[in-house]
Amino acid sequence: MLKVLMLPRDTDTRDLRQALWAHRIGHRFTEDEDGYTLWLADPAQFDELTHLLERWKCGDSLMPDGHAARAKFNNSSFLRPFALAPVTASLLAACMMVFALMGLLGDIVVAMLAIVPVAVSGGSLTLGTLADTFGSGQVWRVFSPALLHFGWMHLVFNLLWIWYFGRQIEELRGGKLMLALSLVSAIAGNLAQYSTGTVLFGGMSGVVYALLGYVWLMSRQAPRTGFFVPQMLVVFMLGWMVFTMTDMAGLVGFGNVANEAHVGGLIVGLVWGWYDARRARRA
Repeated sequence: MLKVLMLPRDTDTRDLRQALWAHRIGHRFTEDEDGYTLWLADPAQFDELTHLLERWKCGDSLMPDGHAARAKFNNSSFLRPFALAPVTASLLAACMMVFALMGLLGDIVVAMLAIVPVAVSGGSLTLGTLADTFGSGQVWRVFSPALLHFGWMHLVFNLLWIWYFGRQIEELRGGKLMLALSLVSAIAGNLAQYSTGTVLFGGMSGVVYALLGYVWLMSRQAPRTGFFVPQMLVVFMLGWMVFTMTDMAGLVGFGNVANEAHVGGLIVGLVWGWYDARRARRA
């Protein structure tokens, strides 16, 4: 990366950071005791960045024309995430809404969103098959388990990383990629988990690992695209995935983890990242 400038610690860089993402200028801010340092991922964007910095110093508007329609959202802290990354924010909102409905309506929500039709017959639980899912036209079920979360920790952990990785993907590569990657990885993870004989499962963890795999591979293989993820975070998340596959996870209360969904999502993210990184290097 190319070091561009240093800024005092008391500098408000929020507008500049948002503008850099909006203009799809790959960058990174680092912080130390002296203040902030701005790094540029692709030296070919140096002139564009310099022009943007001059406008920022003069107090001019920084956002590109295509973002003008989003300006009205910036006055609302609640709607601001939808202005910054609408697909990612919508996924988070959907998960929170489903979690709230589970608290109000209970197991009926799980039955509606499980990967196969679920019913109560003669006082016992009846589980359908994947063939029933497609045969009845309830094709949303191959995705909808990703929206289910069975506790606050489960929900917050997943949404935190969806926002961290999803916003980066959406700003640098666009909302269509974020949507496609989320859908494909959720479906792949759900089908991988179902193949083990498990029916009642849920969570965005498969998508989280797909986004991790994509961002990590892009940052390693095509650094000029601007993607970045701390290496220790990659080590931690991969280590966590391996840990939950061991018997020790059950001893500390993490025995019911959708491990196959994690692996399925990670494979999708790595393959997609490898393909996009090759295209980026050739461009």
